[in-house]
Amino acid sequence: MTKLTLGPIAYHWSAEARRDFYARIADEAPVDEVYLGEVICSKRAPFHEVDLPATIDRLERGGKTVILSTLAEVMLNRERKATADLAAMERPEIEINNAAGLYARGKRPHRIGPFLNAYNEATIAWMACQGATHVCLPTELPGPAIAAAAAAARDLGLGVEVQVFGRVSLAVSARCYHARAHARTKDNCQFICEHDADGMPLRTTDDRPILRVNGIQTQSESYVDLLPETARLVADGVSHVRLMPQAVDMVAVASAFRSVLDGSREPAEAEAALREACGGVSFSNGFYHGQAGYRRITAAAAS
Repeated sequence: MTKLTLGPIAYHWSAEARRDFYARIADEAPVDEVYLGEVICSKRAPFHEVDLPATIDRLERGGKTVILSTLAEVMLNRERKATADLAAMERPEIEINNAAGLYARGKRPHRIGPFLNAYNEATIAWMACQGATHVCLPTELPGPAIAAAAAAARDLGLGVEVQVFGRVSLAVSARCYHARAHARTKDNCQFICEHDADGMPLRTTDDRPILRVNGIQTQSESYVDLLPETARLVADGVSHVRLMPQAVDMVAVASAFRSVLDGSREPAEAEAALREACGGVSFSNGFYHGQAGYRRITAAAAS
C-alpha cells in the first residue's frame, strides 16, 4: 500500500506554531510518516530542537513513523557536527540531504532526501550499495523517468518517494537572499525569514509572481499538485507520496490525498477540496509532464 508522508517544515515557523502544527498532525492528519528537522538553515534549529523529543513522542503515539532529515547544505563546522550527530543515531530513521551526511553515515541504513540527485537507475544502485533503503526523487523528474527510477528502486528493495504537493525546492545557495533583500547580511539576518510563513514572494518587473525565497532556498511560486496523477504514480511503483508543509490547512490537504489513495473519493471531488484548502494559490504539474515546471497541464489534470 502506498504511504502518505509529510516532509519537514522548510520555513522558520515559531516554536509555538510548530508545536501546534505537529499536535494537530498527530491527532488528525491521515499520514503514515512524518519527516522532522531543520533542512534549510542551521541558525533556525535551536528554536525548535528542544521540542524535538516531545514532538517525536506525540507523533508516534498518534501512529506516525518519524524520520529525521539532515541539512541540505553543510558549510560550517557546526553544521558538519550537527549532521554527524544525526548520522550517528540509530533511531529514528535518518534522511540524508547532503554528501556530508553520506560520509558521516557510512554504509549504515538511511534514506536519501530530495536534495541529493537521484536522477537515474545507476545513481540509485550506487546509493543502495552505500546503505540507502529509500530514495525521494528530485521534483524535476518527468513521469517516464519516475517510472524507470521506481522500477530500479523496487528491484533493489528500496522505497521510492515523490513529492505530490507543496512548493518545489528549485535551488539552495551559500548566500541568504532573504536577508539580502532586507539589507541584512547572512550572519546578521535577525531571522527576517520568520515573517514569511509561506516564503517571501518575488515578482517580475511587470509585477507577476514568479518565485518564493526561503532563507538560502529558492522555491516555486505555485504549489505542485499531482493529486490527479497519483494513481499513475502508484501504478508505476511509487511507494511513498510526499506532502510538503505549507501555511494552509494541511489536515485537509492530507485528507484529500488519502481519500484518493484509498479510493473513497473521486479525484475531481478531492481536487476541489484541495483547492478550497489552499485558497487562491496556483497549482502546477509541468515537471511531471516534461514541460516548464510552473505550468498546469489542464487536460492531464482533468483525466
